Amino acid sequence: MKKLRERLHRVRMEIEEAERQFGRAPGSVKLLAVSKTRKTGDILALAQLGASDFGENYVQEARVKIGQLSEYSLTWHFIGPIQSNKTRQIAECFHWVHSVDRAKIANRLNAARSPDMLPLNICIQVNVDAEPSKSGIGPDEVEQLAEQLLPLSRLKLRGLMALPAPNDDFAVQRRAFMKLRRLQEQLTDNGFKLDTLSMGTTHDMLAAIAEGATIVRVGTALFGPRIR
Repeated sequence: MKKLRERLHRVRMEIEEAERQFGRAPGSVKLLAVSKTRKTGDILALAQLGASDFGENYVQEARVKIGQLSEYSLTWHFIGPIQSNKTRQIAECFHWVHSVDRAKIANRLNAARSPDMLPLNICIQVNVDAEPSKSGIGPDEVEQLAEQLLPLSRLKLRGLMALPAPNDDFAVQRRAFMKLRRLQEQLTDNGFKLDTLSMGTTHDMLAAIAEGATIVRVGTALFGPRIR
């Protein structure tokens, strides 16, 4: 618990300092704790320290954790690649999905979401660096997919997500995130009501905050090195 408390405090201080440094409003950047492969006990410990949002990549693993922690008011984000046969479980268990990159997946999530639940918050994943091995659609395809999401009443399009190619150069990091920010500005100018930029991880969150991130996805800096 002590190490988790220290790590959480350090990450929060880094976010607050970045908000000040880059002229962001205080509290405008949400911390999403990436809890994939992490023990339920560690997630609970962070929750008891005030963390509220947790990100998972693996549906079966996440369902167990969500069930075990159901008495706590936590917000669960699915942030991994989506298989068609997992859409029902994702729609039933999560509050957010950050990795929608196909109309087929969006339609399946919409059909599986109960009308008794709040709409599922959606981010479109964009492959800003055109990496062949990475999920996400090209920037020139985003507006068409956004149009296809609008009629889906059980989904709520909130914004865009990206996971750029790793790079240790701060200026290069900023250029990648700038692409996503400008794309969101373009969509907003065209009438889409978007309020979310999900971008930045442990290694590049400062550059992401500089370019307008509203959610940063942090795992290692909170939980320590991943075991698997």
